[in-house]
Amino acid sequence: MGKIAVYPGSFDPVTNGHCDVVHRGLTLFDKVIVAVAQNGTKDPLFTIDERLEMLSETFKKTPGVEVDSFDGLLVDYVTKRRADAILKGLRAVSDFEYEFQMALMNRKLNKNIQTVFLMTGLRWIFISSSIIKEAARFGGETRGMVPDFVAEKLRQKFSKA
Repeated sequence: MGKIAVYPGSFDPVTNGHCDVVHRGLTLFDKVIVAVAQNGTKDPLFTIDERLEMLSETFKKTPGVEVDSFDGLLVDYVTKRRADAILKGLRAVSDFEYEFQMALMNRKLNKNIQTVFLMTGLRWIFISSSIIKEAARFGGETRGMVPDFVAEKLRQKFSKA
């Protein structure tokens, strides 16, 4: 099967920064499972099914990428999927502080699961799902920062508001 990484996140919505991490992750791993976390602490704009649809459309022509969702502990999901590592993207020092704590906790929960950090490409370093949603909410253009399919979904979502 080769080396497998799980790339977890809310992906609400998926951005070109996320895509960058996935494509670069595929240079290190044979398969990347993009896993939407069903996180009860966030109030998502898109439903789980909408996010899965956007991710599936985004990566439909990318061999080695699987899209899935999970609930519960990430380390349990990674073990269930027989993955070798957790893949995380970092944009800034503030991301690192949080993700470092999460990696240490995951390591405490399961010492056999490694976390691999990749810096987001400089082109995407300023992009976050939150910033994209904020721009789209007020009619800002998001094309070029998210896949075109996602930009259209954002436009549709906020034209109903």
